[in-house]
Amino acid sequence: MGTEQRECVPGRPVGRRRARWREWTPLTLLAGAVLVGAVLWAAGRRGTADVVWAASTLVALVPAVWAVLRQLWRRRFGVDVIAVLALAGALLVGEYLAGAVIAVMVATGRALEAYAQGRATRDLRALLERAPRRARRRTPDGGIEVIGLDRVAVGDQLLVGPGDVVPVDGVLTAPATLDESVVTGESQLVGRAAGEQVPSGVVNAGAAVGLRATRDAAGSTYAGIVRLAREATAHRAPTVRLADRYAAAFVPFTLALAAVAGVWSGEFVRAVAVLVVATPCPLLLATPIAIVSGLSRVARRGVLVRDGGSLELLGRARTLLLDKTGTLTAGRPWAAETVVAPGGDRDEVLRLAASVEQLSPHVLAVALVRQARQRGLVLATPTEVTEEPGRGVSGRVDGRLVRVGQLGGDLPDWAELARDRAELAGWSTVWVSGDQGPLGAILLADPVRPDARRTVRRLREAGLSRLLLLTGDRPRTAEQVARLVGVDEVLARCSPQEKVDRVRRESRRAVTVMVGDGVNDAPALAAAHVGVAMGATGATGATASADVADAVITVDRLDRLADAVEIARHARRIAVQSAAVGMGLAVLAMLVAAAGRLPPVAGAFLQEGIDVLVILNALRALRGGLRRRDVPPTTRALLDRYAGQHAGVRDVLARVRDTADLVATRPTAEGCLPALRDTHRRLTDEVLPHADAEERQLYPALAGPLGGDEATATMSREHVEIHGLVDRIGGHLARADGRLHPDQVPDLLASLYGLDAVLRLHLAGEEEDYLSLDPAPPTPGS
Repeated sequence: MGTEQRECVPGRPVGRRRARWREWTPLTLLAGAVLVGAVLWAAGRRGTADVVWAASTLVALVPAVWAVLRQLWRRRFGVDVIAVLALAGALLVGEYLAGAVIAVMVATGRALEAYAQGRATRDLRALLERAPRRARRRTPDGGIEVIGLDRVAVGDQLLVGPGDVVPVDGVLTAPATLDESVVTGESQLVGRAAGEQVPSGVVNAGAAVGLRATRDAAGSTYAGIVRLAREATAHRAPTVRLADRYAAAFVPFTLALAAVAGVWSGEFVRAVAVLVVATPCPLLLATPIAIVSGLSRVARRGVLVRDGGSLELLGRARTLLLDKTGTLTAGRPWAAETVVAPGGDRDEVLRLAASVEQLSPHVLAVALVRQARQRGLVLATPTEVTEEPGRGVSGRVDGRLVRVGQLGGDLPDWAELARDRAELAGWSTVWVSGDQGPLGAILLADPVRPDARRTVRRLREAGLSRLLLLTGDRPRTAEQVARLVGVDEVLARCSPQEKVDRVRRESRRAVTVMVGDGVNDAPALAAAHVGVAMGATGATGATASADVADAVITVDRLDRLADAVEIARHARRIAVQSAAVGMGLAVLAMLVAAAGRLPPVAGAFLQEGIDVLVILNALRALRGGLRRRDVPPTTRALLDRYAGQHAGVRDVLARVRDTADLVATRPTAEGCLPALRDTHRRLTDEVLPHADAEERQLYPALAGPLGGDEATATMSREHVEIHGLVDRIGGHLARADGRLHPDQVPDLLASLYGLDAVLRLHLAGEEEDYLSLDPAPPTPGS
């Protein structure tokens, strides 16, 4: 849709150029008139110079009077009245140069406002401008037709050409390279495999690729983002309305001070001087500029905030309530462990289960198929597939009957151990069976996001003092997640109504933010001061949450919440600072003018300088405020590489646990020593080289983003411990002369189980502290 994209926004660039011309042309003409008058004055033609300056003042006065009259008609009373009085007063007392400078000041304020608003809303505007309008659809006869986006239906086969914007949410029919920066905020190109879901709005950065539509245009991800962007650009921040209310006190004070100065001194020119330096029209623009700048910045980070009021509240928040599933956890199950019957093969059990589940839309089935494909397993096409609700799926794979789901009756010893392990860990169990009974069990977990703990720490540092976890899950599982991420309080088995009640209770104490992702979270999001929906990626629950939320995190990363809070606080701080400093300087100048120490001309130039200074200060909200450090591209590449190797390390880790169980239960069995040798070989060939390479390449590269070499010291110490335990296992193998001696078993078990614990902790720590720095950290086990 290269051409279609250009057709999306006909006339927009021209319209913006005309808008800029309308704002900057009056300023240019008025400034030119002031300079022409100055030249005439220097040439001795003072009468002509005064005429030029008076005309400039009158040119500015007429539209200013009209603006004030319109405000009064709408029952609004703003600070523009001061500018009108200052311009009129300058004409009455013959201070024509002062009047011309005031005219230039007012025009400068309008031009700076136009520039600042355009600069601050550039990212939001870009979202609107690049919204797709058309799609290429395959026809039954094999042709391609270009259709309007509103004609795309679920199931349509679309073609996305090079450089095209993906028009609707869909599933890729072939591998693709995508630019997801508009949706995720990250500029790095991403490779997606066939069968993966992709959201609308991303750009095809590779060859043409097929896409099967899974949602229509109105329900797709980018449509929701565009709706939020429109609302964000249409609403005014409460601080903008506060500026209008501020005029109710500032204008009477100004008029009273001007009157006192004129009456007390008997010089009307002093009253005019007070009005001149009190002209704060562009000054009060600094506050909304800072807020809109914050809206633009959070949009670049992949967070769409509905309006400036929500951003301002986010900057004042003190309490945060978090849903668990899909918010603190990934919301996508993955196979934490695959337990097999004695003599079985893990990969084969996973392949059989995924092959049967290929046709099932169930979330657990999708997880099994995704993980099997990630491991490179070749799935077979199942036959005679049947599904029993609540029981599972059965079918034939390569002529072999396979059942996946629940398992009834008595269980063999290994299966009972697997079931007990899953219950203790809070995991789900999917049994894989054949004609002869159970072949294995796949233990599924919903992992905590790798960036969750780091995000919670950043939120506390940003000023959120109370963090609570609300979930409908079991207390045991909820407590485990709470301890892991570090929240203050847990409310488990929580119904949607209980979530709403708790949000309302917390909202009475402080400004409260609620974060969730599902349909059941929508009422709680609506009840909070600021509701934040996680990942508007097309899921039904996410769409329902996004519809009522004040902000939507468009990328599936929790750390963007911390980014948004930090940016919101930064923007609000600058807004308050700009207003306080600017108005303080204006009041000080007014007092000096009332004392007769600041004539109107000098006051006009001074006020112009104050206004420009404060507006430029407000634009600082476009940068700064983030505590996190950006990771250089070379370091990101290293993080991607070593994150990809974690799947292999976890596979070896599973072998370590199996071998330990075998040594513990059957140390004299014929296959025990060969299994131990194979595990040791994989440790020395795969795990230790991975650890050594991290020490040489990854950890030094992380010194900058993490603030020094000491940040990786703990992980380096764990590498030393892993090496030592592998060496101990190797030492026992060297002593074994065809079998394990009884006196070796206790220390060998300590080494194997110790290695299992240290390696699990090490992988979790790396994923939380290091790999979560990458824009797209892996799901553990992927």
